[in-house]
Amino acid sequence: MLKGKTVLLGVSGSIAAYKIANLARMLKKLGCNVHVLMTQNATQFINPVTFETLTANKCLIDTFDRNFQYSVEHVALAKQTDLVMLAPASANVIGKIANGIADDMLTTTVMACPCKKIVAPAMNHNMYHNPIVQDNIKKLRTYGYEIIAPATGMLANGDLGDGRMPDEKELLWHILREIAFPKDLEGKRVLVTAGATREAIDPVRFITNHSSGKMGFALAKAAMLRGAEVTLVAAHTQAEPPMFVRLLPVTSAEDMFNAVTAAADSQDIIIKAAAVSDYTPLVKAESKLKKSDGEMSIELERTKDILKHLGENKKEGQFICGFSMETDNVIENSRAKLVKKNCDMICANSLRTEGAGFGVDTNVLTLITKSGEKELPIMSKDEAAHRILDEIVKL
Repeated sequence: MLKGKTVLLGVSGSIAAYKIANLARMLKKLGCNVHVLMTQNATQFINPVTFETLTANKCLIDTFDRNFQYSVEHVALAKQTDLVMLAPASANVIGKIANGIADDMLTTTVMACPCKKIVAPAMNHNMYHNPIVQDNIKKLRTYGYEIIAPATGMLANGDLGDGRMPDEKELLWHILREIAFPKDLEGKRVLVTAGATREAIDPVRFITNHSSGKMGFALAKAAMLRGAEVTLVAAHTQAEPPMFVRLLPVTSAEDMFNAVTAAADSQDIIIKAAAVSDYTPLVKAESKLKKSDGEMSIELERTKDILKHLGENKKEGQFICGFSMETDNVIENSRAKLVKKNCDMICANSLRTEGAGFGVDTNVLTLITKSGEKELPIMSKDEAAHRILDEIVKL
């Protein structure tokens, strides 16, 4: 995902420095070229050898270190870096950079980098809220630096408050959002539905399906990484929601219908990936349920057809994509759905195909449009999400 990208991690003197070793490992696992610069104080919390082992690059501390391959190391690093993340960023380093002080390898290199810079402050709660520190953070924002709000919880000294550096996974999300993919959906508003709706029979039981929500969440994540403003309408799922999306949790098909239709007019692209229950109990009061010979029968009515409603009320320039899961006549049934529901694209798959269907991390799709069909091989749902968006961008 980050092959060919270079990230510079600036580590300053904070107990949270140990977390950056794992961040460096995660970045390398994604194919990223990682360089780590440390302040002298940071070496009191973690050894530079740790970063050199994880990144296969020299960890630089001293501006005048002569053991390097470039003639002017801070300038050479600045030229090749796609993104700088200062994490943990101490009050001292924040103050230096905000006021143009470059007196070590880290601050000198940051000054020379023209790329995007992200800062994750980490310090005591009272220090973080010191007006001088807050003024320096505001100053960095005016210079285009992105500031990650610290987490709230128990700090290293036992105090409770904000000032903790977020965990490594959250830091990684900030990096991925910035450089993982070209921003070909920037300025677009994308709505994605995901998960399995649940229709209550009584206070205990409900009607649902086997949808895990993984495909919908992968689409929401992919659209976000490509620059879109994403709204994710999510019913019950087994997936972890991506960061940086507007999450609208729902339960029933009626809830999802209301959430989608309320937001639809403002969306440029709508992708209905949720597996909505086709039926809901007509009479939900337990006393009205019919029982005979130990079996229960329930009167049902069809739920509202979200995709059909979207197609009938499609705005000019709006792109609507639906999903079609079939067991037989996959292409014929899916193409009929494309026409009947006035969609621009249908992503069709079969429950009989190995690697497709509910609950798995892969999918096998055929993308159907008015002009033709494109069969995709088995791939991860993350990869499939990007292939779907590739086709949407083309169309």
